[in-house]
Amino acid sequence: MDTSETFQVQFKGNAQTYFGIWIVNLLLTIVTFGIYSAWAKVRTKKYFAQNTSIDGRRFDYHATGKQILIGRLIVGGGYIAMNVLFSIAPIVGGALFVAFMFAVPYLINRSIAFNARMTSFSGIRFGFTGSYWRAVLVYFVYPFLSLLTLYLTMPFVSRAQHRYYVSRHRYGTAQFAFDSKVGPFYKAFLLAVAWVVGISVVGIVVVAAMIFGSPAVMLDLLSAEADGNDLGIGHIIGMGLFSVLILIAILPAGYIYQAYLRNAVYAGASVAGGHSFTSVVKPAKLLWIALSNAAIVVVTIGLMHPWARVRMARYMAASTYITVEGSMDGIVGEEQEKVSALGDAFTDFEGIDVDFAL
Repeated sequence: MDTSETFQVQFKGNAQTYFGIWIVNLLLTIVTFGIYSAWAKVRTKKYFAQNTSIDGRRFDYHATGKQILIGRLIVGGGYIAMNVLFSIAPIVGGALFVAFMFAVPYLINRSIAFNARMTSFSGIRFGFTGSYWRAVLVYFVYPFLSLLTLYLTMPFVSRAQHRYYVSRHRYGTAQFAFDSKVGPFYKAFLLAVAWVVGISVVGIVVVAAMIFGSPAVMLDLLSAEADGNDLGIGHIIGMGLFSVLILIAILPAGYIYQAYLRNAVYAGASVAGGHSFTSVVKPAKLLWIALSNAAIVVVTIGLMHPWARVRMARYMAASTYITVEGSMDGIVGEEQEKVSALGDAFTDFEGIDVDFAL
């Protein structure tokens, strides 16, 4: 007997309310020369978390601005000290740089763990247990080895990174898992590459035919060294169109990759108990929202940024589903009992955020 239920993630934030938060954050950050940005980050993350829900149960974010600021000061202070030592004592500066590089995997784990533990759903915190050497492999060794294959094995690297990130998380005591074939990752990768190559080839031929009469003339123009002569209006227009072509080829490819990759990651993720996820992001829809958001933000000199961000958050939430075995009340209630049995130390995590973005 099938007792599963599927819920769509809901985002109920609105641009008007977020605009008030955003404008205050912006003004105070300017007045305090950037210091308030730590508190601004907390207010923003808390607003988006508290307005995201599943079956009426909300997420929340519990970090403080002080924790964010201290983490930034530590990382920023270390970076400044390293550069100063490089100029006055190169050997010592070099040693500090090597030490910093060895610390990066720890900082990555630390940042993921902090943000996991500062996030909760229905009052239960998430968690993350990282492994230093595993982080070294997936974030440094694997990408380097992929470089040797001209990035043809990058989908394997991406799958390994997402497997590490997802499977090390937990909700309360319920461990996440990740199981996916590499095929969906190659699909995302190859479709993005195919878009770039296809648009580039077609575009170059069309532009060359319109402006220069043949692709060969355009290639001669691109390979010729500048000699100070007037290129002519046709050549100038051609170079302008070529720049637009590059933008059309690369920008959509990023969103194509992002959409298919997100769908693949969610399809491979699950939580102990048989609970699974689904993402149905459409590349064309994602691209349209992103481009129209960017255009509106530019035209309004940034004032419509809150509307654009809320619009994107609403679409991403509406494209996300979770299927639970049993009921949501049963899952949350069971985890509340387990977490309570472990004591407050499990959830009342104190620390600082190193603000290390992946």
